[in-house]
Amino acid sequence: MTLFEKLPKYAVVAALAGGVAVMGYQLFAPTQITASVNVRVPELSVKATAGKQAFDANCAQCHGKNASGTDRGPPLVHDIYNPGHHSDAAFLFATKRGVSQHHWPYGNMPPQPQVTEEQITAIVQYVRELQMENGIKFKKHMM
Repeated sequence: MTLFEKLPKYAVVAALAGGVAVMGYQLFAPTQITASVNVRVPELSVKATAGKQAFDANCAQCHGKNASGTDRGPPLVHDIYNPGHHSDAAFLFATKRGVSQHHWPYGNMPPQPQVTEEQITAIVQYVRELQMENGIKFKKHMM
């Protein structure tokens, strides 16, 4: 039997070994995610101050103090959430309808029906003021 004839057997063995390695990594790799950031807090506007109160009551348990992130949710003071990539409407949509995991490995964000639209707009103002203070500005999203 030539090497060419044995090649399919080797390919199957290699594929199986690779699959076992990936499964082993997923089972035994550390699962704690730490994506928190240091956040400078500016003097907040009146609307952002109301947003901070609503954020602390509804969002901070996952997104962290001052939107800095936790092991349960990503930091919102992060360039991924700049207004050119995630508009204010995206925050509204995510809060009202939930959002599938797409940037971070935290899982899906469930809807937050207890948060009113008025609270959401104040929360967005709070997050935007935090972002501006921390150098996160509009960047046109190119896809």
